[in-house]
Order: sequence, then C-alpha cells, then structure tokens
Amino acid sequence: MLGWELPPHNSGGLGVACLNMARALAKEGIDIDFVIPYSAEHPGTDFMHVLSATNLDPIHRFGGGSYASSVIDQKIITSSTRNTSVSIREIQHEYCDYVKDYLKNHHPDLVHAHDWLTYEAGIFAKKQHGTPLVAHVHATEFDRAGMHTGNPLIHEIEHEGLMLADRIIAVSESTKRLVHEKYHIPLNKIEVIYNSLDQNYQNDDYTFDFAAYNYIKQLKNTGHTIVSTVGRFTIQKGLPNLLKAAQLAISKNPKLIFILAGDGEERNELINLSAEYGIAKNVIFTGFIRGQKLRDIYSLSDIFVMSSVSEPFGLTALEAAHHGDVLILTHQSGVSEIIWSALKYDFWDTKKLADEILAVADNSVLKDTLRHNVSQEYQKISWDKVAKKCLNVYNNTVKHKRN
Repeated sequence: MLGWELPPHNSGGLGVACLNMARALAKEGIDIDFVIPYSAEHPGTDFMHVLSATNLDPIHRFGGGSYASSVIDQKIITSSTRNTSVSIREIQHEYCDYVKDYLKNHHPDLVHAHDWLTYEAGIFAKKQHGTPLVAHVHATEFDRAGMHTGNPLIHEIEHEGLMLADRIIAVSESTKRLVHEKYHIPLNKIEVIYNSLDQNYQNDDYTFDFAAYNYIKQLKNTGHTIVSTVGRFTIQKGLPNLLKAAQLAISKNPKLIFILAGDGEERNELINLSAEYGIAKNVIFTGFIRGQKLRDIYSLSDIFVMSSVSEPFGLTALEAAHHGDVLILTHQSGVSEIIWSALKYDFWDTKKLADEILAVADNSVLKDTLRHNVSQEYQKISWDKVAKKCLNVYNNTVKHKRN
C-alpha cells in the first residue's frame, strides 16, 4: 500500500481514510506493508508494517504542498540532514527509488496506490515487475483546483496512473463520473467504495471540554445558533460562498455564529470578506485544530455546512453527524450520495444555503428530526464493509492478472 500520510502526521482526511482502511483490511487477514514519504512514529499501527521512504520529518512539515498545485515545484523544507531544500517532486522521486529497492527483495501480490502522489511508484511496480495495480482516487486535480484547470503535471501523472491501473477505486459516484469524463477511463474499470467513520472515533470515550470554548458556549446559552465548517481554506471548499450565505442569513437572524475551523491560502481573503460583508463579529476563525478541540467544535455546533465546490467524499460530515449536528451538504459532495437526512444545495446557490440555515435555526422540530435521522444513517456505514469490498477488488484483480 502506497500512501502519503498517516495520523497523527496527516494534514487532511487522506491519512485518516488510509489508516482505517488498512486496519479493516488487516482484520480480513491482509498482510500490509504501508510506505510513507517521511520518518516518524505512528502509534496504533501494529496491525501493519509502516515503512519510511525517506528520513524527512513528518508530513505536517511539508505536506501542505501535496494539496496546493501552486507549490508542487517550490522548495518547501530544509532537513537537518540536507544542505538544500527539497520539493514535493524531489520527495516523490526518493519515494519511487525506495519502492524500486523494496521490490528487489519483496514480491507483493498487489500494489494499492492512493492518489497522484504515489501513482508513479505504483506504475513502476506494474511495468517492471508485473505487479497488479489498484489506483485509489480520493480526489483529483480537478477537485483540488475547484473544477478549474489545475496543474498540468499532476493531470499527466493522474492520467497515466489511471490508464495503467488494473482497477480503480473511487470514493463516490461523482468521482467515478469525473474520472470517466475527464480522463476517459471506462466506467467498468472503476469501483465505487465509500469511506466510513473511524470506528475508534465512534467508540472513543470523548467528553466535552466546557472550558475550551466557553465564549461560544455562553452565546449558545443566550439563544445563538452555531454553524460550523471544517477543512482546508482552499478554492475547493467554496468558503467565500459560505460567507456570502452567512451575510444573507445574519441579515434576517443576527443570532447566528459561524465557525470556520481550518487554515490555508484563503485565510486572509476570508477574514477580509467577513469584514467587508459586515459580519466579522458573527464569524470565528479557530485556525487548524484536531483531536479534542475539533470534537468540541462539532459538539457545540447546531449545524455543519459542507460548502465544497467539489468534494469527492467528505469525512468531516460523518464526524459532525456523530456529534449531533444537522448537516447541510452541497450536491457536489460524495457524502451526500449516502446521507439522505441532510439538507442539500448547489455550491453556487448562496440564497438557498442561507434559507436552509435559517429554516433549521428557526424550527426546533426540523432540527431535532434531521439530527435523529442522520444519526441512524451514518451508523450503517462501516470500515468492515469497505474492507470486504476492497478485498473483492483485490481478488478479482489478481485473478484477472493470473488468467
């Protein structure tokens, strides 16, 4: 299994999905060597072998460039063991070299490569050793670029990886259609396998920290409705549209508080927009948070909005549902395909989003009904089911290659 990050050294949902998928596959008896591009400890991964392709520091030191097309070729980190800085491309080259050396002494039944960052290493394994290749699409460059052109180098790598893969796993039907339409991949080569919520996340003995966000708690006590969103501040997430909808909603209900949890290149733009729209006192920016503080935000929220222009899946929606939030999702999110008890809208329709926020804030019966129904839905999705579907893809791929 070729990946780019694992918790706690992850900068997004890719690492979380890979960890849970690998854990569930290990329960099915799969022996996994998981290659990462850095060196660090990963507690709770004794069910697989985590292999470090480089001696670089953990992914959070340089991984942001993995998701920002504009910095792919920029020098982004200086390692204590190096005289010069390195770029994402240089890290990828070292990653490929490691996989080449690995394959001299190991003969895996199959290579499972996650996203464009690892496709080149997977391609080498197939071309040079005939190893069956499964390419997993968690997001495409079209998604990351907000459905604009994006980085042509990444498109080239994605196209080659998807063309040469024996099978492709997409995290949603919308991602499957995108891969088919943009890269001309036959639909019968693509299997849709949705992500799920971390089982440990559901079973964890979490307790809300009353002291962490006391100011927001007091606002709730005075009748304010809390609306939150979580993610990277990038063009993909549609956050300027969310702030425009916030302006419309607040003009009719001043007791709305919007929490934007995350960070990214749009941070300053979003802060300026909240001031320009005259809603700065109703908008809170938390910065990048994880763990207890993130779960506290979910617990405080009444409504969770996923405003993405293109979201292949959207694991944060399941996390928010677990904490009792009403979900408002764009039709352009993969998670909206499997969660029916959510309000939905097109990412550009700021008026409809504002109306849906106001409807939930003003109607306690609607809010309670949506909360109850979504809590019944998300629990039906499990990583055990994901693993069984992945295993079926593996078996069919290996069987086809042997024949």
